[in-house]
Amino acid sequence: MNNNLNEKIKNRLSSLKQKSKKIKKDIGALYFAYKRPDVPLHAKLVLLLVVGYALSPIDLIPDFIPILGYMDDLILLPLGITLAIKLIPSHIMAECRQQSEEYFAKGKPKNWIAGGIIIFIWLLAAAYILMKIFHWR
Repeated sequence: MNNNLNEKIKNRLSSLKQKSKKIKKDIGALYFAYKRPDVPLHAKLVLLLVVGYALSPIDLIPDFIPILGYMDDLILLPLGITLAIKLIPSHIMAECRQQSEEYFAKGKPKNWIAGGIIIFIWLLAAAYILMKIFHWR
């Protein structure tokens, strides 16, 4: 029974690793799709949000918060990627996936602008909470 459980855990981890690699490749492909002039504007807006957040060094919900910290990585990011992929014509997505594989073999770029926006959101939230706690107007 214990060996069966260990095997299930190993299979699940292997599956998660494969999905993680696919998501990484898709993020890269979305990055290149955003730069293309033949991608519709509404798709580019979604791409900007998804890729900016994915490459941001800072999460909207920090990972150190138990359970909630990984919700954005496990739920929000895959949903955003799925939506963005559906908005891009399949032939363009295939070209961008190939371009991504070549480019991201060098490493993951950082998006400090998106990181700055997320820091700003956290600062606004902290200021709001402090205003409520100390009854500042």
